[in-house]
Amino acid sequence: MKISNSFILGSVAVLVAAGGAQAADLPVKAKAVEYVKVCSLYGPGFYYIPGTDTCIKLGGYLRVDVLANSNVDNTGNTSGAAGARNRFTNGYTWRSREDLNIDTRTATEYGVVRTFFDATFNWTSDSYAGQGNGATVYSPIGTVQAPNNANTGAVAAGTVGVYYAFIQFAGFTIGKAVSQFSAPWTAYPGNNFDGLVGGGGTITGVNQFTYTAEFGNGVSLSLSAQDQTAYYQAGVVNLGAPVNFGVPSNTNVFGIGDYAGTIAPDFVAMLRVDQAWGLFQASFAAHDNHAAYYGGTELTGHPDDKWGWAGQLALSIKNIPTGPGDTINLQGVYTDGATRYNIQDLAGSAGQNTIFGSTGVPGAYQSIGFGIAPDTVFVTGGQQQTIKTWGFRGAYVHNWNPNWNTSIYGAYAGVRYTDTAKGYICGPAGNGVGGSLSNFFGAGSALTACNPDYNIAQLGTQTQWTPVKNLTFSADFTYTHLDQKMAGTIAFPGSPAIGKPGAIYELKDQNTVLLLLRAQRNW
Repeated sequence: MKISNSFILGSVAVLVAAGGAQAADLPVKAKAVEYVKVCSLYGPGFYYIPGTDTCIKLGGYLRVDVLANSNVDNTGNTSGAAGARNRFTNGYTWRSREDLNIDTRTATEYGVVRTFFDATFNWTSDSYAGQGNGATVYSPIGTVQAPNNANTGAVAAGTVGVYYAFIQFAGFTIGKAVSQFSAPWTAYPGNNFDGLVGGGGTITGVNQFTYTAEFGNGVSLSLSAQDQTAYYQAGVVNLGAPVNFGVPSNTNVFGIGDYAGTIAPDFVAMLRVDQAWGLFQASFAAHDNHAAYYGGTELTGHPDDKWGWAGQLALSIKNIPTGPGDTINLQGVYTDGATRYNIQDLAGSAGQNTIFGSTGVPGAYQSIGFGIAPDTVFVTGGQQQTIKTWGFRGAYVHNWNPNWNTSIYGAYAGVRYTDTAKGYICGPAGNGVGGSLSNFFGAGSALTACNPDYNIAQLGTQTQWTPVKNLTFSADFTYTHLDQKMAGTIAFPGSPAIGKPGAIYELKDQNTVLLLLRAQRNW
């Protein structure tokens, strides 16, 4: 059968036309495209999350630290392998860090609802510790070792840290945020050095439930209940417990920490006046010292709770005549049974100083200095004796030009034990015999003064160069002096972890220095 070409072409044309007509009859809906829009309600850097009325801002920094003469990042060589000042002490320690923060805000009929999260990712070089047999192991703390004590590839100090995670709503702050007790500069009145004494100021935030009332003209009042366990417990020390010094971490020479479970948060009140000329702040904290048992079980009994307290004044003066942007920051603090509000968690090895040095005393191997600052001490059958401290810190920051600035900073703290506590530690004759020190010092000790009081002084300077916006290079040099009140010699039991032999050591004041070099890019 023959079919003409004209018939075939005509049929195709009819089919195409019919198909086109049917397609034209179907409803067609264009896919919605949502664009990210700038949110100008809360300052630069905020954007609307597509499809919502919530604004979000991402931020953070990348930081690289190199420290000379320290085994830990930026807190000084005041204990452990750093304080040993021998071949276990690092000539340098290196840290690289990335910080990420997420800030969200939503306008509601009750005001702005804000959430804030800040986390860090760190890699820090670590230390070697002795095995007591002529061998060493790297990064010994918190790692799992093979049976032959070989490092099994555990991360030296690769860590993730949550600094802040809080909600703010209708005047309330709920979650992990800077303590309301702290001054706005926390522990950094004009420094990068982490270890200043002289005031509260953990930089990594503390869990809290806070209400802040704003009275206008920069005046506000905050009332807060905050967790004490992470950063605000300096130690309730059982002087009757055995002491184990042969580890590379901080150790209380006088006794052993004996905390019970959490029972009460710290209560904080803070009044602040923040205006163009600067800032004034008054802070108060109440801290419950809740000890466990004198011995291993409930049958041994326990001391009663002892409430401590801390008070702090802070002052910032801006726009001083020495130059645009120059600032003076000052604060002073007094504590009674609440030591961490003065000697904060990174300061002076958090009140657990054990520093070795040279000696000129015949028959002594080396010298050693102790500076121990818990919240309370107690003996079996006795009640807690609070430790009293006082301190201050401050800095002057001068801007040479928009790219260069230099600061001079310093801090000082004093630690004082009650006469009863000194008797517990030093014995009835005040020479260390019969007190808790006799659990630690061996035969052959000859103390001419037994007094656990001490002072710590710090002085430093920092210079920063910002060649382009948000990129800063800094150098920070810190000197620390430990003024201890012990005198004479002791038979130190030794510590294989840091290579210290059991020998006679002179009790002596100690000095240390630390240099921090930092590069930081904010974004």
